Amino acid sequence: MSIRNWPAAERPREKLLESGAATLSDAELLAIFLRTGVTGKSAVDLARHLLLQFGSLRALLEADLPAFSRQLGLGPAKFAQLQAVLEMARRHLAEKLQRESVLESPEAVRDYLKALLRHEPHEVFGCLFLDAKHRVLAFESLFRGTIDSASVYPRQVVKRALAHNAAALILAHNHPSGVADPSPADRVLTKRLQEALELVDVQVLDHIIVGGEDPISMVEYGWM
Repeated sequence: MSIRNWPAAERPREKLLESGAATLSDAELLAIFLRTGVTGKSAVDLARHLLLQFGSLRALLEADLPAFSRQLGLGPAKFAQLQAVLEMARRHLAEKLQRESVLESPEAVRDYLKALLRHEPHEVFGCLFLDAKHRVLAFESLFRGTIDSASVYPRQVVKRALAHNAAALILAHNHPSGVADPSPADRVLTKRLQEALELVDVQVLDHIIVGGEDPISMVEYGWM
């Protein structure tokens, strides 16, 4: 049966307008993005099929173009649309952070860093540079690959902090394994960077580690 023949309260778009996006399932949200189905499948049926094929909504969102385009009903145009949606979400989170002190919105900081780093297949280390009122100046990815105390150079972090005239910063990196717990190397690295940045009066407020679920704050866990 076509979605047009469903009761209005069960159609994803009408349901969203009536009750809000949070009330929709992953398949219903994806169906709105897809807009149409394929022969023998409504948009919702196709969405359910795709979620089953990828294993989860997250896996679908993080798929590269070849993997994405191999699936029924998808292709480069849909991939481009999806990447645009994801980038708009990241920019929305960035703008939200820039309006207030990061200390007033720790959840927004975590959401922003998760949106930036969770999909990365390799470890990425970056810094959220802040002004004297702890408002966001910029985020930069500084190092890629295996992150440890030997491959992250304090001099480069200090150089970028001075270039942004930052008064403080938040360190951040991801664990592609999905386990966000800090390793001994993470703790050693954090200490080295704190010591280097103290020399130029830049405060390290936190080190956020992004894994598969909620990011971990080293400050909140007493590791800084």
